[in-house]
Amino acid sequence: MCGIVGAVARRDIVPVLIEGLRRLEYRGYDSCGVAVLNGDGIGLVRTVSRVNDLASKVKDTRGQTGIAHTRWATHGVPATENAHPLVSRGEIAVVHNGIIENHDELRAALQAKGYAFDSQTDTEVIAHLVHSLDRGDLLDAVRRAAGQLKGAYAIAVVSKKNPGTVVGARAGSPLVVGVGEGERFLASDAMALAGTTDRIAYLEDGDIVAIGRQGWRVVDATGNAATREVRTVKTS
Repeated sequence: MCGIVGAVARRDIVPVLIEGLRRLEYRGYDSCGVAVLNGDGIGLVRTVSRVNDLASKVKDTRGQTGIAHTRWATHGVPATENAHPLVSRGEIAVVHNGIIENHDELRAALQAKGYAFDSQTDTEVIAHLVHSLDRGDLLDAVRRAAGQLKGAYAIAVVSKKNPGTVVGARAGSPLVVGVGEGERFLASDAMALAGTTDRIAYLEDGDIVAIGRQGWRVVDATGNAATREVRTVKTS
């Protein structure tokens, strides 16, 4: 099963992302990667090797907002171009657990709009779809994109237009929010956040969440604002 970690903080969050991936290695994977927002845009590092190899490749990568992933290949062979995160036009990066059942239909529609695909994955469809809907409000773009996706998934998204935000969505695949002092996290498993925070909120099916340094907000499957309880969870 694939693993997701996301973070927004005032500190460099690359070590948090890497440690989160290490804690998810027990799930198994054939590739992994990190995308962070920095002054130059999206810093993307991916490998078909182990998390330790990824850690060595990101030594010079810094950022306060980012996402990371460990992947088992479903659509597309294990290869760097198919590893997550997947990026759309250098502006949107996405990580994704699960399978998008209508990816062929969405791919054709996006190609008709001029989007070029660099991978064999269903995940790249999500990246381009969010990009096509992004008008500056990333939560709204992800919410509208999720309305077109069929299948079971959990996703985390970052955008150059929203440098202090990570947006997540879940439908049939787990996703949690971690709450720290002046920092927030997303993960597919609370275990990924062990040693970082033990304050966890479990998202419900259909939820879309935006996390930032000072807070987080959720809309439910009907598009209404929702509250999810933060609990103290033993994560180590």
